[in-house]
Amino acid sequence: MDPDGIVAGLRQAGLIDDVCPPFEPLAGGVSCDVWKLDTARGPIVVKRPLGKLRVAADWEAPVERYRSEVNWLRRARSVDPVIAPEVLAEIPAEHAFVVRYLEDSPVWKEELVAGRVDPDFAAAVGRSLADVHAATAGSASDRADFQDSSMFHALRVDPFILHVARSRPDIAPALEAIAEDLLSRRVALVHGDVSPKNILVGPDGPVFLDAECAVYGDPAFDLAFCSTHLLLKTVWLRDARMKEAAWALMEAYRDTVTWEDPAGLLQRAGPLTAALLLARVDGKSPVPYLAEPADRAIIRDRAIKLLRAADPIDRLVGCWEPGP
Repeated sequence: MDPDGIVAGLRQAGLIDDVCPPFEPLAGGVSCDVWKLDTARGPIVVKRPLGKLRVAADWEAPVERYRSEVNWLRRARSVDPVIAPEVLAEIPAEHAFVVRYLEDSPVWKEELVAGRVDPDFAAAVGRSLADVHAATAGSASDRADFQDSSMFHALRVDPFILHVARSRPDIAPALEAIAEDLLSRRVALVHGDVSPKNILVGPDGPVFLDAECAVYGDPAFDLAFCSTHLLLKTVWLRDARMKEAAWALMEAYRDTVTWEDPAGLLQRAGPLTAALLLARVDGKSPVPYLAEPADRAIIRDRAIKLLRAADPIDRLVGCWEPGP
């Protein structure tokens, strides 16, 4: 990593002095580089997206997606200041940006893996998501600000849904129909990557990170995406409480929907969840923690059955069997 451009940007923003503190790499997932710097003004985080993602498949994405994330963080904070970190600076020449580092805010995934499963926190995630969706639904200004769907297509629709469709002609029509419907809807501001690894357990509730896929689209995607991760963990960790968390999230979200008929949204989220479950074992970015072939087979078989059933997400979650 050549930090010269980032260091210059940090100095221009007044975030560091002549002596730059060390860049401490943080876990950035497959799509970006992330560093923590302990500055005289407090700890900060610098994030820069990658042009080629760290996966086995050939997967490229525009680095300009950092703007989508910055815009989502700022818009979410306008809805509720505690649900997203403060953006301190942008460094356009490096396609990077800086946020304030949040102390005493563990990653939700780490809490779940450690066995600290709190359905009340999952419900708070659902309500916070719905609050952002409600605040932006039908908004002409938000639709204009997030009208570019190229990043969402490159990072979500193609590698998750259409990639599987290309290799599975038996279920390709169902997956292609889901993708077409998803891309056609312009309802509210969608985060696009609501995963427990992208949510901090803050002192005042959930804090959402990594919104580089943000788009004005179908809010059902955010509900389905997060529910998918919780259901996957019921199989990985053999922990039925993950299903309870998924139900709490779904129920709290459903009860906060004001911009449309909740039943219609839950119906769209069901097949989306089935498609995403399949994508996380057979798509371009399979979840690394499902390392056992037997676990992947369980998810694959269930996902295909659920895809064909096309049930709403409340029925899908309610009927989900934790473990093998």
